Amino acid sequence: MHVMIRWQIKPDQVERELELLRAVYEDMHAVRPEGLRYATFQLDDGVTFVDVAEMADGPGVLQQVEAFQHYRATLEERCDEPPAVTVLQEVGAYRFP
Repeated sequence: MHVMIRWQIKPDQVERELELLRAVYEDMHAVRPEGLRYATFQLDDGVTFVDVAEMADGPGVLQQVEAFQHYRATLEERCDEPPAVTVLQEVGAYRFP
């Protein structure tokens, strides 16, 4: 399963967002969940973020990442635009990821 998730943070919440995302990635590196590839990008406007994820066994793999659970539980209060999930169908790739 490949997904893209896009959301927009309130301008006064960007630093908190970045802090929480750093904690998520620290936890992912410590836990090393099998079958998960995950990347987060901040767009040029500074408030829009995009995740691209590959989850071999579906989104349940993220249950192993405690910091992600905390991040997700508090996300709505930081958002101007809630997360929109798009399932991606790979057509081709070169050295990605």
